[in-house]
Amino acid sequence: MLTCEPVLTEAAFLLKREGQEADPIFELLARGVIRVALDLQAELEDIRALMHRYRNRPMSLADSCLVRLSEIHPHAEVFTLDSDFRIYRRHGNKVIPVLLPG
Repeated sequence: MLTCEPVLTEAAFLLKREGQEADPIFELLARGVIRVALDLQAELEDIRALMHRYRNRPMSLADSCLVRLSEIHPHAEVFTLDSDFRIYRRHGNKVIPVLLPG
């Protein structure tokens, strides 16, 4: 699974908020199951443009990174719990394939 640091930060926060440890995230990273695949500095302008486009949602940095990853890896699906991904579009108007439980 490909991701970015803001998503990992958000996942660790949500786990802690629920009284859980973030250790499973680190284990998945160490085993290579999850891989950081976005250089925020290199993608800064595109991510900033996405956040500006969806400023009325408002789009989080983690969300914008996942949308950008979906643009870079067009055959991938985004696994998320965030229903906003039904609204977000990649490359301006293309539906993002999502795995959205429930």
